[in-house]
Amino acid sequence: MDVLVVGGGVIGLVTAWRAAQRGLSVTVVDPEPGGGAAQVAAGMLAAVTELHYGEQTLLGLNVASARRYPDFAAELTQACGQDVGYRACGTLAVALDSDDRAHLRELHAFQQQSGLTSEWLNGRECRRLEPMLAPGVRGGLRVDGDHQVDPRKLAAALVVACERAGVVFTRAWARELTVVRDRATGVVLGDGTALGAGQTVLAAGSLSGRLAGVPADVLPPVRPVKGQVLRLTVPERYAPFLSRTVRAVVRGSHVYLVPRADGELVVGATSEELGWDTTVTAGGVYELLRDAHELVPGITELPLTETRAGLRPGSPDNAPLLGPTALPGLHLATGHYRNGVLLTPVTGDVLAHALTTGELPEEARAFTPRRFTAEQARGVPGAFGAPGAPSTASAPSVPSSPSSPSNFTELSV
Repeated sequence: MDVLVVGGGVIGLVTAWRAAQRGLSVTVVDPEPGGGAAQVAAGMLAAVTELHYGEQTLLGLNVASARRYPDFAAELTQACGQDVGYRACGTLAVALDSDDRAHLRELHAFQQQSGLTSEWLNGRECRRLEPMLAPGVRGGLRVDGDHQVDPRKLAAALVVACERAGVVFTRAWARELTVVRDRATGVVLGDGTALGAGQTVLAAGSLSGRLAGVPADVLPPVRPVKGQVLRLTVPERYAPFLSRTVRAVVRGSHVYLVPRADGELVVGATSEELGWDTTVTAGGVYELLRDAHELVPGITELPLTETRAGLRPGSPDNAPLLGPTALPGLHLATGHYRNGVLLTPVTGDVLAHALTTGELPEEARAFTPRRFTAEQARGVPGAFGAPGAPSTASAPSVPSSPSSPSNFTELSV
């Protein structure tokens, strides 16, 4: 085969789909394609709202991907016949006290300096947009360009689109990368079966650093960052509860509420550096509901239908690792941290370009895996090879059956 993709989350799936569209023969190795991150993530496409100081380079990639989403969603829907839950509903980021208000004002100025569009609203204007907001809201930023997608529908659609494009799915775990004469040549599965390929793409999220056989100098420096997320249901008598994504910083913690067209309300997310732990805790659920209640008091009347926890694949600079590595035949598509769903369209385009030309397109050259040395990779807390981190042998064992991956869910929010 031409391309073997290790990992069947949205990043691996979009890579496979775009590569197949370029005429390449593609196989995806994953015990449960479409699982993982998509089953937890909220699906905010928040290139503007999530702007952070020091991440201007990443901003360019985020904005480029956000701009592609309308056409990407339409193309994917046409390819598979399924809705992906894309909604151009906008986002409202609000402040609950004077400190939060000052922070939002600074963010607004930074957004304007960066050429982004957002509008400052006072508290009354915020509540006019979203009547369910707490009376104490002091102001906010209206960002009509930050949209949302349903990651579960997105992943399911990508699986179908891949199948229709001729992608082969091998529902198993990849155990080891095979390297012959200093070139990646495929993988060995958990049962010992060898799969060969001209090029291999490692797109396994926070698990990307756990594939045996990857030379230390190209091992992805990703670490797991735990996030807990809640799902509630808005009964018809309370609809419309919210018309857009609403988010805030409450006592230093970020909280967001993402309303779906079908009445689901997603609330998240914690951010915890706890290694491979994916336990849903009473404390995490309490903190999310407490902060959401301060933002939208009426949330206490809604049925709580689901609690989940997953792992974000963090990199040393919180930006993805895309494209060819120093090992010929091996590409990376990992380390997307909180932007995996947002960066799905551009990642597919970037990897398809790299797989067919051997080079990264201009828009993605800053995200080459080669920007990290082996020494830098070993310094990533929680990454393999880092001081105090587990080795491949002592880390949590890779589940051997498709029923187990929920313990190792990647999270992109």
